[in-house]
Amino acid sequence: MKQITGRRLGALAAVSMMGICGTAGAYEGGDMLVRAGPTWVFPNDDSSAVHPIPGSGVEVQDGISLGFSVTYMVTPQIGVELLAALPFKHDIKGEGSLNGVDIGRIKHLPPTLTLQWYPQLGVDWVQPYIGAGVNYTTFFDEQADGDLEAIVGKTKISLDDSWGYAVELGADWAVSDNCFINTSLWYVDISTDATLKTAGAGTLKTDVDIDPLVFMLGVGMRF
Repeated sequence: MKQITGRRLGALAAVSMMGICGTAGAYEGGDMLVRAGPTWVFPNDDSSAVHPIPGSGVEVQDGISLGFSVTYMVTPQIGVELLAALPFKHDIKGEGSLNGVDIGRIKHLPPTLTLQWYPQLGVDWVQPYIGAGVNYTTFFDEQADGDLEAIVGKTKISLDDSWGYAVELGADWAVSDNCFINTSLWYVDISTDATLKTAGAGTLKTDVDIDPLVFMLGVGMRF
């Protein structure tokens, strides 16, 4: 299902860029770069025990959505990028003594602001870049799974929003002067406190470091 969804998102993004490309050149100060495409979030997660359940933990599953970014080129080598996306959805699974228990589902939005450096390579067909900045992740639409509620009763889940750093590595592969294919990878520092208010077991809490790798394969335009 993830692969099918990714292809559809990529196709939609590609079609939206067709027919409006010009004829390749280096970026210039004042350029605006718009990128969009399917974006995968691969958590590198770690959690504390779900207090007060000994030996327990949680795992955040992968997610996919449509990501998009806008970069303003301050100079030919320095850009400022804002990364956004449609909501990502993740399943949460139990680990340790909760292994095999479906905990619930969450959605999140991860706006990320980075300062980028574009080295001048003297070639037209590829433009790599690196960046570093700050991420804000907000969680919403948290829902408990029936597996969990069968054990602890009716449950309400909430996750605190997160501030953290982000680093990125990307490249634009020229199609023409104004159009390109983009590959980009971020590491994002995301940490949250999760609270589960249950009818049968009181309040359960866990700290979760999600710290995902985020990969986007997209198309872009220079304005």
